[in-house]
Amino acid sequence: MSGSDVADRVARAMAAQPRHRFLLPHDRLRAGLDLPLPIGHGQTNSQPSTVAAMLALLEVPVGARVLDVGAGSGWSTALLAELTGPSGSVLGLERVPELVTFGADNVARAGMPWARVAAAAPGVLGAPEEAPFDRILVSAAAQTLPSALVAQLAPGGVLVVPVSGRMVRVRLGDDGTVRASEHGGYLFVPLIED
Repeated sequence: MSGSDVADRVARAMAAQPRHRFLLPHDRLRAGLDLPLPIGHGQTNSQPSTVAAMLALLEVPVGARVLDVGAGSGWSTALLAELTGPSGSVLGLERVPELVTFGADNVARAGMPWARVAAAAPGVLGAPEEAPFDRILVSAAAQTLPSALVAQLAPGGVLVVPVSGRMVRVRLGDDGTVRASEHGGYLFVPLIED
């Protein structure tokens, strides 16, 4: 799939799942601004250009099994579900109990039963019991490449994660080789890895 095809799919997903539906009521009028907006508990809904860039790097195919780490308001989970379509599945994980409820309610209202937001298991990064995943998106900054998430990729799978201020795309080869590339600088809240 060409870069323009990927960008078109991401743009269509973002049009189908508009950001304002995933924001707190007092911030909905600011949904069109290209900046992060607070969703409470020290967390943010990432700026649209960053979300679009991450989704383009992820190259989510129809029918993929996707893990969304740091689901927050559920917007990224819904966008991923839009990209996978009903033949796929998306699991959004969130650590803050109030945001688990907020994100789960938002995703439920989006009307995509193949996507869900759940509480992250304490002391566990990702969802190893549900692995492998074709795609993993992480919306929080790791200090180093999280090997626990690389281990949850299926052969040919892709992980997109901010690491030490750089956006990193990891592809797991069919032979188990890990290929990583960097794609610009970004700021995110820290990833809690334990």
